[in-house]
Parts: sequence; structure tokens; C-alpha cells
Amino acid sequence: MMFFSTRDAEKKLFKASEVLKQGLASDGGLFVPDSVPSLSLDEIKALADKSYPEKAATILSKFLSDYTYEELLSDCEAAYAESSFPGGAAPLVHVHDHVYSLELWHGPTAAFKDMALQIMPRLLSRAIVKTGETRDALILVATSGDTGKAALEGYADVDRVRILVFYPSEGVSRIQKKQMATQQGANVNVT
Repeated sequence: MMFFSTRDAEKKLFKASEVLKQGLASDGGLFVPDSVPSLSLDEIKALADKSYPEKAATILSKFLSDYTYEELLSDCEAAYAESSFPGGAAPLVHVHDHVYSLELWHGPTAAFKDMALQIMPRLLSRAIVKTGETRDALILVATSGDTGKAALEGYADVDRVRILVFYPSEGVSRIQKKQMATQQGANVNVT
């Protein structure tokens, strides 16, 4: 699968690893896929018996075609490990009768943002290598809440990526300040 910028009339195409490394298109547009993949009914049924990392790797492989399934599975297993998601990532919980809830708060910071911020750093790190980039990435985050801690937790000690989180001195709660200020990781900074 290839991607193009929403602002590019000529639709110049980019590989997934280039898109992940770049973030936004140089023309200020968003990258979108050149087609929308689908799953057959048999593929959907097969997902039911897979672990969350296997499900995630299968879906991601439909979009990130320059990543191998093995690479994606390795990254998903690391991102959604029991140590980060005790009891499993995104459990489907029975609420009542035919009502179920997909709980997205079981990650390391109890924020739904953990679902994306545990896998994205690994995909970015791999994209840096895939594209032959010689420089490391620096992620700048400005936050007034739980995004900062979730980002710090996800990017902590990920190869080839550093993260710097800014927050307003009086704009976050005491607990959020402590969560961010005490984050462990050789590549994390908070100010």
C-alpha cells in the first residue's frame, strides 16, 4: 500500500515507512492510503482465535506493506505485552445481555492513548532504519494532561527516538506533573 498527501493534486506516492518517519506531508497535508484494504469474512473469523498482538499485526499489515508480518508481530508483542497491559490489551467485557464494552484503559498509564502510544514508537523506530535515515528522531509533545505521560511511557528507551514533553507549570494536575517528572528512560525529558 502507498500513501499520498491530501493537498497533492498529482498524488505522489510514499511508502508506509516514509509516511511514519515524516508524520505530516511536506505540503502540510495529511497522508492517506491510496486504497482501503478489506478483510474477507474468513479473515475476520480467523482473527477471533488470535491474540491481540496477532490481530493488530494482521490489520497493520494491510496498511504497512513495506513492513513484514514478522516485524509487525514483534512490535505488537512488545507494545501489548502483559507487563504493559496486565490481563491483555483491549479486553471485550460483557456488560449486560448483548451489550459489550471494549475497554481501552488497561495500559501502563490507564489512558486510551496507550493503545496507540505503545505501538507507534516501535513503528517509527523501525521506519528510521527502513528508510536509511542516519539521524535519530526527536518527538516534541505539548500537553495539558495525560497525553504527556502516555507518550513518555510509550517512547521510553525506544531505539533511535528521543522525546521531550512540555507542559504548562500550572496547567496540569499535581499527579500528572509527578507522573511525567518521574518517568524513567534514557531518551525522555520533561520541561
